[in-house]
Amino acid sequence: MSHPEPTRPDDPRVRAARTKRDRTRRSLLDAADATFGSRGWARTRIEDIAAAAGVSAATAYNHFPSKHSLIGHVFEPVVKPLIVQAEKDVAADRSVVDALEDQVKALARLTYRHQGLTAAFFCAVQDYTIRVEGPADPGDDVDPRTLVPLPDAIRILVEHGQRTGTLRTYPGADEISRIVVNLLLLRAVTHPEEPPDIRAELLLTVMFGSLRPELLGADGASTRPFGRRP
Repeated sequence: MSHPEPTRPDDPRVRAARTKRDRTRRSLLDAADATFGSRGWARTRIEDIAAAAGVSAATAYNHFPSKHSLIGHVFEPVVKPLIVQAEKDVAADRSVVDALEDQVKALARLTYRHQGLTAAFFCAVQDYTIRVEGPADPGDDVDPRTLVPLPDAIRILVEHGQRTGTLRTYPGADEISRIVVNLLLLRAVTHPEEPPDIRAELLLTVMFGSLRPELLGADGASTRPFGRRP
């Protein structure tokens, strides 16, 4: 009895199937980006995204098992460069204060530029947190908090600053990075028209007020050091 030869990875049929799958996935991600951004989290269904991408709902679910997974895969590439930059800054032993200021300003600009998507992501995070009734599980590949580790860039820099003695050790890097990011996301929803430089100033003041209060000046109530910087 003869057996069919195993399909090789370089088989043209395999390559064609892989190309088609990649294109479908890209179409779904592009459609999700536009739909989440314009319609928000609650008013967007997987079926809507599938229709916009020109595929069936079954095909969409084959690529992404839920809305939470889909929005995570849409938002992750937007923020990943910030994590890469934080790692480069640590490797280069760049000033932690300067690196953190740049990171927060970049986050503020990013969330302002992707206002609708950011608001939808915030809602997805809140919804999933309520569903699982607990913190993110690193092994959960559907949780948007796991798919998009938004606090990581700040956490990496704060950990370095605390390790080298540049920043106070309390609150810890994990805690303060989550506080800053949660405030950032909340402002993106509640103050959508807030200019990114104003949003960044607030976040920097909260962060350095805890980790490097001397930056705020002796009369901290009347100074706005991060608002005055170019």
